[in-house]
Amino acid sequence: MIVKQPNRILMLFTLRGSVLPVILPKVSLIMAISAALAIVLHAHPGAYPEFSSVPFTLFGLALSIFLGFRNNACYDRWWEGRKLWGALVIEMRALARDVTAFLPTDHPGRTHILHQCIAYAYLLKARLRDETGLDEAGHYLSVEEHAALLAVHNRPEAILRSIMEKIADWGRHGLLSDIIMMTLETRLHAIGAAQGGCERIVSANTPFAYTLLLHRTAWIFCLLLPFGFVSTLGFATPLLTGVLAYTFFGLDALSDELEQPFGLHQNDLPLNAIVRGIEIDLLETLGVDALPAPLAPIKGVLT
Repeated sequence: MIVKQPNRILMLFTLRGSVLPVILPKVSLIMAISAALAIVLHAHPGAYPEFSSVPFTLFGLALSIFLGFRNNACYDRWWEGRKLWGALVIEMRALARDVTAFLPTDHPGRTHILHQCIAYAYLLKARLRDETGLDEAGHYLSVEEHAALLAVHNRPEAILRSIMEKIADWGRHGLLSDIIMMTLETRLHAIGAAQGGCERIVSANTPFAYTLLLHRTAWIFCLLLPFGFVSTLGFATPLLTGVLAYTFFGLDALSDELEQPFGLHQNDLPLNAIVRGIEIDLLETLGVDALPAPLAPIKGVLT
């Protein structure tokens, strides 16, 4: 995620976080077609009839509205993902407070549960990115737990299930009261709900037919643009068509990028930094002095 913006002048030329590298071939193609038409019309006046720009204006207005709708829908997915991870951070901190407050200082479950919560955060990040995550989470898991997770499909859910089983076992042996058990269970349910929301975003894209329609329409509009303006603008046509193609192709590409907010694009959510923040908070709750350093932006990009 871009966390440090350049000044207003440099922002006109920056490529960091921009979709320009993705759409540059498309924009270049439209500009090349415009330049070729302008050259042909200059060499052979009247080579093709003059078209009115009014239909293109109406077409472009309608297309921009529908692209805006899709862009808003994809941004809602991005923002919902950020809210879910924010809720996850809140619940993790609350669970850490509850565990350290309710369990005696010498109880081995204090450290074990919070270590499992850290492993859970790493495994959830990996699950959303279709990775294993066991290398990062393995630092907070026993050898037996690490081996058991190798054969599990939903590893974050397995961690939550393991924590809940331990809490239930302590309750059966009279080490926790019913109220404390319900409190911890509520925290775990909230964490599981946040995971389910993230998995919903990953597994359900915006309707493909809607995306395909806008993608094709943007191509048709941009390919027809040179024919509508070349007789009026002449050699200035590539400039206008390039700006319009950049706008429409850019909105289309930006929507594709925001649609899945848990990836590794520069505009995706900084899951690595969020998970590191959870790790620091939970270790600090346990009184650990040698804390890992928070992740810092690299060239203005926080991963």
